[in-house]
Amino acid sequence: MTLEEIQTILIVDDHPLFRKGVIQLIQAAPEFKFVGEAANGQDGIRLAHELKPDMILLDLNMKDMNGVEVLKAVKDAGLDSRIIMLTVSDQAEDLVAALQAGADGYLLKDMEPEDLMAHLSEAARGRIAITPRLTQILAASFREMNRPKSPAEAGLTEQECRILELIADGKSNKLIARELNIAEGTVKVHVKHLLKKLNLRSRVEAAVWVDRSRR
Repeated sequence: MTLEEIQTILIVDDHPLFRKGVIQLIQAAPEFKFVGEAANGQDGIRLAHELKPDMILLDLNMKDMNGVEVLKAVKDAGLDSRIIMLTVSDQAEDLVAALQAGADGYLLKDMEPEDLMAHLSEAARGRIAITPRLTQILAASFREMNRPKSPAEAGLTEQECRILELIADGKSNKLIARELNIAEGTVKVHVKHLLKKLNLRSRVEAAVWVDRSRR
């Protein structure tokens, strides 16, 4: 997927008024194309399979299913959509649970419309969609969990360090493999090992950890 391609977006949220507002924002942005909406988790999963959108904006707290359950179902199905949680909750446990389940970002519903669209544009380019305040919350949870403070402390190999930096740059496994001239399967193995060494469960957590370790 190139940056010039229009990104298709599916919205899964049980608040009609909020959905309509976000749809209007998306339709006004030339880089995005709104392709569908769902008012509950089951319909969201069904539409994700049918439409295969580039990006899914997913509410955390819905009446029929928790957003994390929907997230896991989409990820387990092997769909390649980037999933951004869009929620009112700034609780550390919700943030960590979503990222550990494979979310590609976590944004709050009370943010300014232009900030939301800026973060979605970054997400479309493979970047982390997370605000500085939430990054601080996540970093604080890292400290509480007593994770390694540096790649050396974690015992990462030179290749794992290179891959970790590329993850922090928002690169997919396919792009990492291309840049390092290795098989994509090899990248997946390295990612699994480095996450285990860092006591992390997701690529987004890894990227935030890199940002924190650079300071």
